[in-house]
Amino acid sequence: MRLLLGLLLSIAFIACQNSSAPLPKPHQYPRVDFPAREYILFSDSECSLTFDFPTYAVIEAKTSYFGEAPLHPCWFDVYYKEFNGRLHCSYFELTSREVLDDLIGDAFDLVSKHHSKASFARESVIDNNDVDGLLFDIQGPVASPLLFYVTDSTQHFFMGSLYFNNKVNPDSMQIIHDFVRDDVLHLIETFEWR
Repeated sequence: MRLLLGLLLSIAFIACQNSSAPLPKPHQYPRVDFPAREYILFSDSECSLTFDFPTYAVIEAKTSYFGEAPLHPCWFDVYYKEFNGRLHCSYFELTSREVLDDLIGDAFDLVSKHHSKASFARESVIDNNDVDGLLFDIQGPVASPLLFYVTDSTQHFFMGSLYFNNKVNPDSMQIIHDFVRDDVLHLIETFEWR
């Protein structure tokens, strides 16, 4: 009997030594169901431009900018309700080379504000007929992962920056960024001045 009891206690002691405490399951992100890609033409009498934008997004005109009227009536957002994001779009008429240089400088200043949080930034040249500019892909926990500007260098300048109204978490947001980035690339490819 003592031998059996000793054997059972030995087995129990050995079995308990190798066990680890149960760990909770890691946090999971919700599944994202992406809509089918379809595009429609944006054309507005206030704007000297056209482009294609997705049918699952809405164009919302800017009525105020920090409590004041926008600098031009062709300021708007491409609103992605399903993803809680906005592509802020601003149009400027060029009156001189200095104005163009200032606007390009403003675009670079906006990008540089993200460098402290960014893990990587890539610039891509945009060159479609008379639509030239730069696309900035910024990776990491930044407020705006994508910015771009296009211009004809003489009369028109257009800038867009993508923002999501939620916590900046690149791990969970990357698939949404990639999806919307494809829409922005399509917008740029179909962009034309009027």
